[in-house]
Amino acid sequence: MFYVSIFFQYASQYMKTRLQYRSDLVVELFSDLLFQAVNLIFILVVFGHTTLLSGWSREEIIFIYGFFLVPYAIFSSFFNIWDFNDRYIVKGEMDRVLTRPIHSLFQIIIERMELESMFGVITGVAIMFYAGSQLGLTISWYDPFMFLLMVAGGSLIYAGIFIILASISFWSDSRTDIMPMMYNIGNYGRYPVDIYNQVIRYVLTWILPFAFVGVYPAAFFLGRDEWYFYAFLTPVMGLIFISISVFAWNEGVKRYRGAGN
Repeated sequence: MFYVSIFFQYASQYMKTRLQYRSDLVVELFSDLLFQAVNLIFILVVFGHTTLLSGWSREEIIFIYGFFLVPYAIFSSFFNIWDFNDRYIVKGEMDRVLTRPIHSLFQIIIERMELESMFGVITGVAIMFYAGSQLGLTISWYDPFMFLLMVAGGSLIYAGIFIILASISFWSDSRTDIMPMMYNIGNYGRYPVDIYNQVIRYVLTWILPFAFVGVYPAAFFLGRDEWYFYAFLTPVMGLIFISISVFAWNEGVKRYRGAGN
């Protein structure tokens, strides 16, 4: 309860700060919406030249993209640690974090949150409803619970991967471009894995499991029973990767010796 209270206090202060500059907030939301629209237009352009993509229809690809936006929006809201190395290790802010009476990872998460990114959840759900209506999908009583479970699993996978990458900074404080590269690789998860060759498919499933963020869980709602095993594995993969990431983080903090020389 202490951590829950701290989270809501930080969230409250964050929203007060953001609402002081409403114009900036509106512009940022509009730019995010525009970025998502461009990605959607790309899908439409691709299907302007074909009716199926490795057996997937245009509406199914759009549905997968809509689902992908939901866990990605949650990840972007609470795990904005792409510049962890530069800000906390190189510039020494980790010293300040370690003086606080809460877990260092939780401290960084709440002070770097960007709650406006949650707008992506609304966009993603709207796209899913549009594509689902075109496909004639029906909603069963258990679908909302499965949706929350799959979204949680996908968000934890994304968070786990990037926390592991951030933890590397405790062993090597040299500046690298691995974070932006990983963001780009993560975008592969919003398309069906069977359009890639076997090596990429294996990487996106078992090494960098971004496929569990988009296509695998979305396949459950699309009735693609050949992918059900992977769909149900989504929350398991989420728990595995977030557990590994917290372990790596804790081990990295033990090795941290401060910003001085």
